Amino acid sequence: MSAEITLRFVSSHKSSLMGRAIDWFTQGRVGHVDAVLPDGSLLGSQATEYGEIPAGVQIRPANYWDFDRVYLVRIPVSEAQLAGWNGFMQRQIEKPYDYAAIAAFPVQRDWRNDDAWFCSELQAAALEEIGFWPYPLAAPVNKITPQALLLLCSASGVVEAVKED
Repeated sequence: MSAEITLRFVSSHKSSLMGRAIDWFTQGRVGHVDAVLPDGSLLGSQATEYGEIPAGVQIRPANYWDFDRVYLVRIPVSEAQLAGWNGFMQRQIEKPYDYAAIAAFPVQRDWRNDDAWFCSELQAAALEEIGFWPYPLAAPVNKITPQALLLLCSASGVVEAVKED
């Protein structure tokens, strides 16, 4: 393994109603995840606009929100996996945010459906796409939460707490 993918898990529970709802429902310490690109910008799916950047899968500046907690997970991958991950992620840009995923936590909705993405669905699908895990995730079809993805990734990568409240 000579390359790495960095994921940035965050919580905005103090300032965001949706963040508080995700934290509460998942009983986790994080409610959102973005991928960190080489220039420091972030690629992920967000429910809200940021300036001129619309909601959905977009590239956003590193400081687009003041998060309460930030954890970086550095995941070792091969160069081929990194190239596949980059290709998958680029093809997802401008897809809409998966608002149905929030409601789907308690009901059935397949998180692998690629017509719209919730933040952790996007990152999990990208890692599955490149064969990071040897088998498809045994996650319920209606739920791949940021907290669940953090636990999965922390088993395979290096976790660094950058900011904790």
